Amino acid sequence: MNKVILIGNLANDPEAFTTQSGIPRSTFRVAVQRRFANAQGVREADFLTVVAWRQTADFCNRYLTKGRKVAVEGSIQTRSYDAQDGSKRYVTEIIADSVEALGSRNEEGGAVAARPRDNGPTPPPAPAAPSGNNGFAEVDDEELPF
Repeated sequence: MNKVILIGNLANDPEAFTTQSGIPRSTFRVAVQRRFANAQGVREADFLTVVAWRQTADFCNRYLTKGRKVAVEGSIQTRSYDAQDGSKRYVTEIIADSVEALGSRNEEGGAVAARPRDNGPTPPPAPAAPSGNNGFAEVDDEELPF
């Protein structure tokens, strides 16, 4: 099974691309802290490249910015290419199935719902839930994407 779940901060703004056939793609890096500190007591971070396609890419390009905390679910993919100097280069990327912006509306631009790929157009962010519902908002069944 090839499945990865990451929580970290965007190290750069998403870069938007469109393929020749019109399919949107978004690429960005996520800084994910390691679980344990090094010998100097510092928790190092790994910077992982994430690639999102279609509606997930549209979501990322519209709502994510550098520094924003995100959760990414997807799979690890390795590809290779021949560099200009003739050497073979390998690239490891996270292919996002879904991306969710984390945090409250008062932090880094507000919470935005996750958007799985190939699941229709991206809706606007949901309104904030009343405080009496423990942070949950009432949702009509007709609004669910599944």
